[in-house]
Amino acid sequence: MHRNKVVSREDWFQAHKAHLAREKQLTKLRERIAAERRELPWLKIRKDYVFETGQGPKRLADLFAGNSQLIVYHFMFGPGCNHHCEGCSFLADHIDGANQHLKHHDVSLVVISRAPLAELLPYKQRMGWKFDWVSSYASDFNFDMQVSFTDRQIAAGDTTYNFETSPRTSKELPGTSVFYRDENGDIFLTFMSRARGGETLIGTYDYLDMTPKGRNETGPYHGLMDWVRLHDEYGDRSGE
Repeated sequence: MHRNKVVSREDWFQAHKAHLAREKQLTKLRERIAAERRELPWLKIRKDYVFETGQGPKRLADLFAGNSQLIVYHFMFGPGCNHHCEGCSFLADHIDGANQHLKHHDVSLVVISRAPLAELLPYKQRMGWKFDWVSSYASDFNFDMQVSFTDRQIAAGDTTYNFETSPRTSKELPGTSVFYRDENGDIFLTFMSRARGGETLIGTYDYLDMTPKGRNETGPYHGLMDWVRLHDEYGDRSGE
């Protein structure tokens, strides 16, 4: 690891004070972008999607659970999948803590995957997650949200993800979609985040970004796939 310069207390203070000014600029920029996000146009949802849940079939409106705002995390888990995505699981580990507060602030949060519920629930139990996880297997929801793709789309190289159309090989990709339900019961898609947009939901990265080694993603992929494991598969790696 590279060793930084060691300086006097006064020089240390001045350097960190100067850096704080940059941190404040970033905070103000983040606030401006968030405000711009809230001003983006909405798309009215006209399909009547039905999901398989532990309480039986539910429509999209039911997933709001009495709140006016709904956040959906699209977990990569297709029908018959025998691989558990480390990245989606890493993000999912952060949901329950936030959800304790979101549900009391007019926001419901639901995780949705295309695999049947019978394939999702055993993994949810293994991981100890409490959030609602439902299946969109019987609907077009995942395809309409552009996080799942048909064999025909993949063969034709006609897959749109993160507002870009390009060839892809994966049938499932992650993302977050946000919805609003008004007093008339109309539902609108207000925002979607894909690809690295999910990093804002992973608090572990904020902790790592404060440390001398940072994210320390130095493997062949230079990303979380180099080091993240399912939280019950680390073994004695916590001491490394």
